Amino acid sequence: MPYSQSSWPIHTGALFLRATLYLLVTGAIAQGAYMEALYLPKKLQFSELGFTELNQTVFLALSCGILLYVRQRLKVWPMVTLLLLAFIGSSLIREQDALLDHYAGRHVWKILVTIVILPIVVWVGIHWRRFLDELYEYGNSFSLGLFTAGLFTTYAFSRLYGRKIFWQAIMEDRYLGDIKSMAEEVVELLGYSLILFAMVELLLLARRIYRARQQAASGS
Repeated sequence: MPYSQSSWPIHTGALFLRATLYLLVTGAIAQGAYMEALYLPKKLQFSELGFTELNQTVFLALSCGILLYVRQRLKVWPMVTLLLLAFIGSSLIREQDALLDHYAGRHVWKILVTIVILPIVVWVGIHWRRFLDELYEYGNSFSLGLFTAGLFTTYAFSRLYGRKIFWQAIMEDRYLGDIKSMAEEVVELLGYSLILFAMVELLLLARRIYRARQQAASGS
């Protein structure tokens, strides 16, 4: 049963509070990257064991956990959440590429990503009408706007911003690959934080839908 957006009211005060929290987290990311550069040993700075890359993994894992809860517990938008889970789960695997290459073999992460994505895309394709119905409901949400911003930040801007030729043009003879990598990784973390914010908003929206369904069922 479809629900109108008016069935899921967002109080202005709650929206302002969440926006403030997201702003604080964003500031903490920037400060954390600064502290990483200031205090961590050189070999750990912006590595898989540094603040930035560890938090990339944490943010993606939290996003996956939220999606699993929404899909399995609240049972809201199962097709949309499944496709989002495929995408974010694949990103989580991709972030472990260095560890997987070292301990499991080169390009193992690509096999794992294929195992995750392929069956889910096929399943969503089979149920494409249901997926489109769910996407229509999800389409005007704050969550989707944040997710799209995170997607563009991580998979478009950070890739272009982190190009070697870009930083060589800026730094010329003083070019340092570590600076390029640091800049790219921090922007990538910002994108993942936006995706996490989007999943938090999705959770809150799903809870409102779940409660509306419960009330409708008890009143019938």
